[in-house]
Amino acid sequence: MLLLYADTVGAKMASVGIRAVELARTLRPHCAGVTVAAAAVTDPPDDGVRYVTFRPHDPGSLAPHLLDVDLVVAQPQWPAHMALLRRSGARLIFDLYDPETFPTIEHLAGRPAPLRRLMSAYSIDRVAEAMRIASHVICATERQRDLWLGVLLAGRAITPALYDRDPSLRSVIDVVPFGVPRDPPRPGAVDPIRARFPALGARDRIVLWNGGIWPWFDAPSAIAAVGALAGRDPGVRLVFMGATSFGPAQRATREARAAAGPLLDRAVFFNDVWVPYAERDGWLLAADCALSLHHEHLETRLSSRTRLLDCFWAGLPVVCTRGDEFAERIERDGLGATVGPLDGAGAARALETVLDRGRAAYAPALARAAADHSWERVAAPLVAMVTATGGRLGPPAALRVTERVRNLAYRAARGALGGVPRLD
Repeated sequence: MLLLYADTVGAKMASVGIRAVELARTLRPHCAGVTVAAAAVTDPPDDGVRYVTFRPHDPGSLAPHLLDVDLVVAQPQWPAHMALLRRSGARLIFDLYDPETFPTIEHLAGRPAPLRRLMSAYSIDRVAEAMRIASHVICATERQRDLWLGVLLAGRAITPALYDRDPSLRSVIDVVPFGVPRDPPRPGAVDPIRARFPALGARDRIVLWNGGIWPWFDAPSAIAAVGALAGRDPGVRLVFMGATSFGPAQRATREARAAAGPLLDRAVFFNDVWVPYAERDGWLLAADCALSLHHEHLETRLSSRTRLLDCFWAGLPVVCTRGDEFAERIERDGLGATVGPLDGAGAARALETVLDRGRAAYAPALARAAADHSWERVAAPLVAMVTATGGRLGPPAALRVTERVRNLAYRAARGALGGVPRLD
């Protein structure tokens, strides 16, 4: 089988690459051979999975990897690759864990309106095509599942025959959340946070922002919260763990650094590189609390904040903004605290409470949450789909005229793209 994800696989991976690798590892015992096709592969893991590359706009780079493949798990791809998948004869499982239309709209804020409309339309086209040709669909949350069921209904794919076969439709569209490793995190010989930032004292209490900074996040409120708390507790420090070269994240990081003002490199610290996947546990174990704040919009409601799962895995309590499913669990199960959007003062109070209680008070509940999200457990619906036989959502519907026009325009421009279009 082939897993097709247009991201980098290697030491420094973002969530798409991590998901591809971990799902491949989980599926390997259930398949004769598992291959991951990624946009780039650097120092691939030695885990029994085969890793190859493809170019997101070059169907010739993908075609050899589809030879003799009977099953593909993929994110929706650009039109030329979707046509290859459609003609391959393989059973297709599409992974819609990232509702990319909303990040696309956010990424392109401030860019020319025609570009923004076109790129968002392409993202919707990819999902529509996936729904037409899929045998099964997976996503990351129940909210996302409701969204994609609505898309199926709007596309007239929920037929009486499909409903009679499975009234729940779980066999064709189910939830496969992000997961965490089964093995516990391992402390290193050196505290990586204090090694990176020697100005941090041994008794300082570290609030860790353990992912990148994106436009839909609210780093300024996080900085304001720690600034207010530091006035009462001078030992509180905020550390932004990762940096990315992606344009929108760079802009958001510059804005966050400007918001830090006199707190920069005194109470607020920015790591300027992406921490390797295998080294993240040291950062999580060295912190006292995690912080993740964001604005209120559709991206928030339908997102899956994958980095928060690492906090569950490492026993690190979380303060975060309300609005997504992880926040609901944090509030319900006592895994930290939640606050309203743009509430820096509330975040300061929540941080103070969590820091004063200490990690040990949250450890049992966090351990239970981590156990619920082991990759083996969360991927069980995907394993069931992979080992099932036959079936599809329904007969493919015809492309709309507007989709045909965009596909023709894409084919005409594909040679000039040369890779995934950058948004910076």
